[in-house]
Amino acid sequence: MTSSPPLTGAELAPPPSAVESQLSSLIYDLTQNVQVAMDNMLKMINEIDHNSAGIMEEIQKSKDFALERKNHLEQEKDHFQKAAFSILDMLNK
Repeated sequence: MTSSPPLTGAELAPPPSAVESQLSSLIYDLTQNVQVAMDNMLKMINEIDHNSAGIMEEIQKSKDFALERKNHLEQEKDHFQKAAFSILDMLNK
């Protein structure tokens, strides 16, 4: 039985055009996946921006309400202090 000579790497490898085609297909698929991922991230970023704008608006409303409430309470405090001082003045006379 005759033995055939061992195959070299060049004889085992597919032709260069097949390798280029496979690489091209792989790169195209990867590019498509990256594009889809970027589109999804852009959608999420826009949604986050929209939600954060709403949250910031609610925070500002809460701050404004708290400031109004503080001013109202300070006015009531001043009113009660004046009334208390008036009563003390009347009691001291």
